[in-house]
This record gives sequence, C-alpha cells and structure tokens, in this order.
Amino acid sequence: MEDVSAILDNHVLIVALGACFLAQGLKVVVELIQHRKVNLRVLVETGGMPSSHSALVTALACGIGQTLGWSSPMFAATTVFAVIVMYDAAGVRQAAGKQARILNQIIDELFSEKPEFNEDRLKELLGHTPVQVIVGSILGLLISCLAAPAY
Repeated sequence: MEDVSAILDNHVLIVALGACFLAQGLKVVVELIQHRKVNLRVLVETGGMPSSHSALVTALACGIGQTLGWSSPMFAATTVFAVIVMYDAAGVRQAAGKQARILNQIIDELFSEKPEFNEDRLKELLGHTPVQVIVGSILGLLISCLAAPAY
C-alpha cells in the first residue's frame, strides 16, 4: 500500500499524466468544434489535436528539469526521450497512417466487385501533424509550469 501512496506523491508523474489526460479531453472539444457533434471515441484513439503524447513527454521533461535541475542527466534523458516520441508521432506514425489510407483505397477499388473479400480496414489516423505535436508540447509545458509550485 505504501507503493501506491508513493506513486500518488510523485508530483512529476501526476502532472505529466494530467497533461496527457487534459490533451485527450481537449480532443473531444476540438472534435465538437470541427464536426459539431460529440465523439467520445477520440478519448481512446491515437492522433488528433492536440497530441497527448507530446503533452505527456514535455510535461515529464519539464517536471524533471524543475525538480532535479536543468543540467541534470535525468532532464537530458527525458528531453531526448520527448524528442524521439514527438518525432515518431509526427514522422513515422504519420507516414504509416498515409500508407494505410492508400492501402484502404486500393482495397476498396480492387475488390469493390468482390463483396466476399472482407478484410478489416487499416487504421488511418495513427500519427500527428507537426502542428498537433507542437500544440501538445506547448500544453505540456504550460501545465508543468503552472504546477511548478507543487514541486
């Protein structure tokens, strides 16, 4: 039970997770504004505005910098980790989403006359645009800075 209490006392972790959950919640608001309907599925889907991955890793790195120091090896490690996650979100996963979209289109066109071909469609919204990553990162930075007195 002490372990759970210790985890809940970890302000850096709580703030980073809070930034992630806030970003996921904001996706519902963005979806509502864009499509004029509530879509709760965006709470558990990847991609979308803002990037919750970016918010999470940025808040984590900032929290580490605020608590252990900006010159600490742990801040350096979490910053490198954050850059890799954000690069992956906007680069590799975005490209995989584009490939999935093209493959789905090929399947639709080639097999439209063969309804017995029933393959699951590939998930197309995997990554983020650079703007979604930047907005998520700014959100993580803001949340971490606002929570700084708690550290």
